[in-house]
Amino acid sequence: MTVSSLTKATQSESTEELVLTDSETLDEVIQCLVENFSIETQGACDQQTLFEILVKAASTGDSIENTAKLLKNIPTANDIRYHLNKINNFEELEAQINQALKSRIPLGLKKGCLKIAIDLNLICYYGKPTLSELPYIYRSEAKSGTNSFYAYATLYVISNNK
Repeated sequence: MTVSSLTKATQSESTEELVLTDSETLDEVIQCLVENFSIETQGACDQQTLFEILVKAASTGDSIENTAKLLKNIPTANDIRYHLNKINNFEELEAQINQALKSRIPLGLKKGCLKIAIDLNLICYYGKPTLSELPYIYRSEAKSGTNSFYAYATLYVISNNK
């Protein structure tokens, strides 16, 4: 996230707050991926479109198949999977993506202590996790018939009590 991607939104006549919209967040993530990764594509499936579909599917918890059906004028899910099958080492790719996203953290956030707020969301998980799923399952107080969950945390930096 860069300061240039933030827009000013007036909350009242006397106060202004910087706001990052959903579309700006998506644009920033896509731009970061395009700048830092190269996946060879061809035909209707260019690299930007590939990343847009993957980020959309990941952010909504949807499948590539359904995401491709919902969006208009994009390659088919088979085209997307064809290009993903070219990737050999997903663990290395994940590390590279995390490093690329970390490179977008504003310098002011990298220095000193920060006051943060954490929003934890638990999504019920039913069934017995496989060994590969096990590290991602969070155990907690029973809710909706299970005590196993996927846990997602969002961290917010509090600056000037906002």
